[in-house]
Amino acid sequence: MSTFIPTLVRRGPSALAVVGALFAVAASLVVLYLVQFDAGHLSRAGMLLHEVMHDGRHLLGVPCH
Repeated sequence: MSTFIPTLVRRGPSALAVVGALFAVAASLVVLYLVQFDAGHLSRAGMLLHEVMHDGRHLLGVPCH
């Protein structure tokens, strides 16, 4: 006599995983845009953020001078 054991069939990624991946990609693109094109506009409070963005542009190979 055999016993039937139901198993879960995975058909692909869940909707939550897809939404999370899309959000991560969108957030990454926004950060990349800000690092590449910030020329001091975001760093009104001080020069630290500007210097971090400037160093990030150098690391990415984006011309900034």
